[in-house]
Amino acid sequence: MIQWLKPAAEATGRNPMKWIPAASLLILQAALLTGCGKAPAPGGPQGALPVSVVKVEASDVPVSNEWVGTLDGYVNAQIQPQANGYLIKQTYREGAQVAKGQILFEIDPRPFQAALDQAKGQLAQAQGQVLQAQAQLGLAEINVKRDTPLAQARAISQSQLDNDVQQKAQTEAGVQSAKASVAAAEAAVENAQLNLGFTHVRSLITGVAGQATTQVGNLVNTQSVLTAVSQLNPIKVYFSISDSEYLALVQRTHGSGDLLKSKTAIPLTLTLANGEVYPMKGSIVFVDRQMNAQTGAIRIAASFPNPNNILRPGQFGSVRGETQLRHNAVLIPQVAVQELQGLQQVYVAGTDNKAHLTTVELGPQIGANWLVEGGIAPGAQVIVDNLQKLREGAPVNPHPAPATVASAGNPAGR
Repeated sequence: MIQWLKPAAEATGRNPMKWIPAASLLILQAALLTGCGKAPAPGGPQGALPVSVVKVEASDVPVSNEWVGTLDGYVNAQIQPQANGYLIKQTYREGAQVAKGQILFEIDPRPFQAALDQAKGQLAQAQGQVLQAQAQLGLAEINVKRDTPLAQARAISQSQLDNDVQQKAQTEAGVQSAKASVAAAEAAVENAQLNLGFTHVRSLITGVAGQATTQVGNLVNTQSVLTAVSQLNPIKVYFSISDSEYLALVQRTHGSGDLLKSKTAIPLTLTLANGEVYPMKGSIVFVDRQMNAQTGAIRIAASFPNPNNILRPGQFGSVRGETQLRHNAVLIPQVAVQELQGLQQVYVAGTDNKAHLTTVELGPQIGANWLVEGGIAPGAQVIVDNLQKLREGAPVNPHPAPATVASAGNPAGR
């Protein structure tokens, strides 16, 4: 190298020894760059691809179904008057909570008060007739007692005594008739009092009162609907389930078939329209008597506690309930499943540390998992990442998946 540099240095008139350190430096840098190059990646064509796996295990898995429900009051009462007249007052605030027996409206009471006064007068008159008839009966009894010994002594004729007895019988009948008139008058007074009381239109249940449909000053009758009151605590949710779902619920009751007595066995969850889960559980309170022949579904009502009246009639929500309990079931994470030409497939890390593509039969979705109906046995290691880089028989280096993914595939660890 020095001999090569010397002629060039002499031609240029420079000292060739000054070039030696510079050339050595270049050679050293090239060697360092070559030594610092990256080594072949272990996951290359000749290496095993690192993958995360979830070991599936068999366990008892509750299978849930979800249905669209409509909320309604537990009891809905239409408030109608029992008396005819002009509406003179509304005594409740629309949309407020009202108690059973609380006065909601008032009807003009004056005609009914007049009818009550008239009935009371007729009652007093009937009572006077009773006293008069009783006085006549007393006189007839005196006559009979006086004439009986006289007739026996032949001091008076027998016909006179017979007339006295007949008069007594007639006055006794008069007393009974007068007493019946008193009873009728008392009933008339009671009816008049009821009609007068009906001028105060009361709520028959405790609940939330709706908007008034009739304004003060209107003439109302017994066919008029003034407002409605709904009992909201608890509240009902109506939904329909299929025949197979109904049979699955019956099996959850150990074959008793009485879903109304299985409140603890079949807890229900309500998801509101905003996606929030209602914090209180519900239970079945009504099952229709028959299936709908057109839809193949049966109507069911659930009851949910509603202490703060948050839930209102007319709302929609999703009702979820556990229809069955699958024993020795296997769950796999959804991220591990790939679909190809209508087939559901997963990669499984075999004991030979190779990836094997397996076709599975999937059941219902449970949270972030799929319920496996067939294709994978308990103990298999399902690969959950790097799926696009895998192929059948590719060497893999499996390691446990993160806790969040592992717990999703293993319900026993949740």
